[in-house]
Amino acid sequence: MRILLTGASGQVGGALLPLLRRRGHEVIAPGRADFDLARPASLAAALEGWAPGLIINPAAFTAVDQAEDDPATAFTVNAEAPAALARWAAGRAVPLVHFSTDYVFDGSGETPWREDDACRPLSVYGRSKRDGELAIQAAGAPHLIVRTSWVYAAHGRNFLRTMMRLAAERPELRIVSDQVGAPTSAATLAAVLTAIVEGGAADLAAAFAAAGGVVHVANAGVTSWHGFAEAIVTGMRARGMDLAVQEIRAISTAEFGAKAIRPLNSRLDLTRLRQVFGLTPPDWREALAAELDRALDREES
Repeated sequence: MRILLTGASGQVGGALLPLLRRRGHEVIAPGRADFDLARPASLAAALEGWAPGLIINPAAFTAVDQAEDDPATAFTVNAEAPAALARWAAGRAVPLVHFSTDYVFDGSGETPWREDDACRPLSVYGRSKRDGELAIQAAGAPHLIVRTSWVYAAHGRNFLRTMMRLAAERPELRIVSDQVGAPTSAATLAAVLTAIVEGGAADLAAAFAAAGGVVHVANAGVTSWHGFAEAIVTGMRARGMDLAVQEIRAISTAEFGAKAIRPLNSRLDLTRLRQVFGLTPPDWREALAAELDRALDREES
């Protein structure tokens, strides 16, 4: 399959690129100079030249607090650019996979969010991602919107890498304990999406339509950011890493005081993923163990 992959230097794109190529797909992975989502008007010409048979778009403006100060860029990258991709795809019946987020929900209650639950984003980032979803749905291309939560990887800027650094430097960490969800490794997302694409390769439009064009993908299980931090530190110690941290203190979202409002309940219901695609992601603890091993390998190499 000839695939256009955005954001190949990011967490999800960086996990997808080598996996898709190992599976024998031809993957076009342009850099920002050749395919800049901050310039949506330029995207159609580039797509016309590459003529992909599938577009996968994990790239996004993900700086949640920065988006409050720069909503124009957030909406350009997260809403206008996906709209441009979807319009081009619709005109040529090219399937489009687009990654979205738990931030499209308001985080109320304790029930895992289903794909057809009402979206009431609390932040600029969440609203920009929701606008991107709506634009894709309106364009009419064969599409699959993949909502996920709490993404991390052994590389890049993310919670795992931050905790690994701080645990080595500070005796105390103060971590939010009243936001609940499923930490999701980029490797899990790459494996699940590859399975979805290859399983439906004979007719991706039909495969995506069977899921209603939206599916939730996250690692199984649930924890808080505080629980995630504790698991990271425990895993680092089990791997013989020298740490300074002695205490991981639980704090509230209010005490943390971030600029953008975060959803307290980021649980995602995975029923559709299992029923439509027959896939069950591993538990978040299992995924974390694998990612810690990758991180340690990177530091030793």
